[in-house]
Amino acid sequence: MIRLHNLRTRPGSRHRTKRLGCGESSGHGKTSGKGHKGQKARSGGSIRLGFEGGQMPLIRRLPKRGFNGAAFHKNYAIVNLSDLSLFKEGTLVNEQLLRKSNLVRKLGAGLKILGGGELKHGLTVETDRISASAREKIEKAGGTVVIRKQGGAEVSLAPDDQQTGGGEQPAVASAKKKTPAKKKSAAKATSKKKKSSTKKN
Repeated sequence: MIRLHNLRTRPGSRHRTKRLGCGESSGHGKTSGKGHKGQKARSGGSIRLGFEGGQMPLIRRLPKRGFNGAAFHKNYAIVNLSDLSLFKEGTLVNEQLLRKSNLVRKLGAGLKILGGGELKHGLTVETDRISASAREKIEKAGGTVVIRKQGGAEVSLAPDDQQTGGGEQPAVASAKKKTPAKKKSAAKATSKKKKSSTKKN
């Protein structure tokens, strides 16, 4: 059985090395198969694979086909916290407001807030992406972050809700825990009815 550790070349497939410079009668004397002069005749002179003397090589002239991840790259409109300090305390800062105030001009996949600068008062920031430093600074100033989702649903992340992972999640988890207990009690009741019916018979 052939395995990777016992692979061997077939007998006769490997040729002996060409002995160069053994006299003119050897067939490989004088120039030793390198011809007369030139870059390739010098010791240490070699040309890398694909080099065509400086002209545009074939590998660059041919069109490229296949998968390219650049088609799926999303460009977000970037806004720093220093720009958000222009708004009054308690205002809802979203993409529409930023476009009206000319802080966002280019079209993109959405809005991203970065942590450049400082925020002195609390704001409600509605965005698609946000950096960790920007979220921390907004929450320290007493503001909240609302992350928009593609399906249209919005998830607000206040400082108190982040520790528990949102206000509604514990209730959902407790409801999931209670359902198996109800099923067990119902199964016990049916088993008791079956036992009583068998005893009467």
